[in-house]
Amino acid sequence: MTHEAKTPAAVREGRGRGRRPADEVRADVLRAVGDLLLAEGIAELTFERVARVAGVSKTTLYKWWPSKGALALDGYFHAVEQTLAFPDTGDIRADLLSQLRAFARVLTETPGGRILAELIGQSQTDQELAAAYRALYSSQRRRLAGERLERAREAGQLRADVDVQVLVDQLWGAVYHRLLIPDEPVTDDFVTALVGNLLDGVTGRGPATC
Repeated sequence: MTHEAKTPAAVREGRGRGRRPADEVRADVLRAVGDLLLAEGIAELTFERVARVAGVSKTTLYKWWPSKGALALDGYFHAVEQTLAFPDTGDIRADLLSQLRAFARVLTETPGGRILAELIGQSQTDQELAAAYRALYSSQRRRLAGERLERAREAGQLRADVDVQVLVDQLWGAVYHRLLIPDEPVTDDFVTALVGNLLDGVTGRGPATC
């Protein structure tokens, strides 16, 4: 059985249907794109194939996504959105470890790491993709992390003068560095050390006080 045959949208298309609400159509497209990306990567992704799998016209796709990169990015974000949801257990150390470990698994155990690296690379010369990357992915990931760190600061788990956006760059920036310049792997030990170094300090004087 082909991947297309397994896709819910394609099954509905085979049954026949009337005009669907735009939100439902868009959801089917993003699901199809995410499934294709995580199963096969970005190389085989085309507007023609997505239109066939999702049961929509190419005109509809081009109306919402101006390029293959923008379509792939939106599909990728929706495919990993739940996996990368930011927990809030009240323990900032545990929550950072949980989220960064989930991110590391996406990068190392699925095609997600390669896809994300390709999208970041393409965005350097594709202005529309770069804008979509900021709007659909990086700004959303930064917002979620910043909100969780802000709550930790308000709870007294971080110093009152800490810039939470700098913390976001220190933690996730280090992971992206290893993704894009793979001299060293993204491992659980690496994630644990990142969080430990940040929260406990690296001066040898013990955990910082709030």
